[in-house]
Amino acid sequence: MMTFDIEHFIRPVRKEMELFRKEFAASLRSDIALINEIADYILDQKSKRIRPILVLLSAKLCGQPNQATIVSASLVELLHTATLIHDDIIDDSFTRRGVPSVNAVWKNKVSVLMGDYLFSRSLTNMLRLRNYKALDLLSKISESLSSGEIFQLAKSSDNGMDEENYFRMIWLKTASLFAGSCKVGAFSVSGKSEEAEALWEYGKNLGMAFQIKDDLFDYIAKEEDIGKPIGRDLKANLITLPLLHVLEKMDASESRSIREGIRNGLEPDEVQKINELIATGGGVRYTEEKLKEISEKAVQSLAVFPDSEVKQCLLDFIVFNQQRIS
Repeated sequence: MMTFDIEHFIRPVRKEMELFRKEFAASLRSDIALINEIADYILDQKSKRIRPILVLLSAKLCGQPNQATIVSASLVELLHTATLIHDDIIDDSFTRRGVPSVNAVWKNKVSVLMGDYLFSRSLTNMLRLRNYKALDLLSKISESLSSGEIFQLAKSSDNGMDEENYFRMIWLKTASLFAGSCKVGAFSVSGKSEEAEALWEYGKNLGMAFQIKDDLFDYIAKEEDIGKPIGRDLKANLITLPLLHVLEKMDASESRSIREGIRNGLEPDEVQKINELIATGGGVRYTEEKLKEISEKAVQSLAVFPDSEVKQCLLDFIVFNQQRIS
C-alpha cells in the first residue's frame, strides 16, 4: 500500500497554502507583545495543518479557491489552535508534538486567555467572509468544539461514557471541525448544495476516523512517535473506545470497579494492567475494525465527484490517517 506524507496533499494547492500561511500568521498578530511572543511560538511548532488543507482541497474540488477560501482556512486553524491550547490545560499536558505546550511555558492563566483570544479573533474574522451560510456554520462548529469537551468531562465523571456517547463526543470535539472545514471550503467558492453536503459527510467520517486513530495511540503507540505522553487518557479519567468495548463485555461490578479506579487515579502498574486487558479483550481489534468501517464511509461520500487529482488527494487522506503513527 502506498504511503503518504503531508507534502502530497499540499501539492495541488501549494499557491493557496502559502497565502493561508500569511493570512494565519497575520491573524495571530496583536499590539500586545506577549500575544505576539506566544503567536511566534505557535507558528514555530510543527503542525500538519490538516484542517486548512481540507478547506483548500474542498474548495478546489468545487471551483476556484479565492480570498474567502484563504480566510476560511485561517479561521478553522484559529479555532483548532484555540481548542488545542485549552485541551492541554484541561488534560495537564505539558508537551504538544514533542515540545513544551503553551501552558507548560506560560502557565494556565496566560494560556486560558490566549485560547480565548484566538476564539475571539476567529469570530472577528468570520465577519470578513460576508457569507451568512459560512458564518452560521462556523459559529455552530465553535459551539460544538467547546460543548464536546464539556460533554466528555461530564460523562467521564459520572461513569456515563458508553459507545453511543463516545461517538457523540468525538463528533462534537473533533469531527465537527473536519466536516465544517470541508463544507466551508465548498461555500467559499459557491459550491452546489449536493457537493457541500457530500464534503460535509466526507469530513465528518474522516474526522471520526481521525479521533479513533488518536485514541488508539494511547494503547499502541510509542511516546517518542506521537509527541505526547502514553496513557494520558486513562490518567485524565478519559475512557475511549478500546477500553469501552472491553468494559461493556464485563459484568457490571467488574466494570464499575475499573471505572472507579480510573476516576480515583491510576498508578503506572495499573495503567499497564488495563492496557493488557484491552489487548487481550479485543479492544484494540474492535477499534481498528470501527476505524476501517468509518473510513469506508468517508470514501463513499466522495462518489458524487468525478475523478481528479484533488479528489484522489481527499481519498488519500483517508489512507494517510489509517497509516499515520503520530
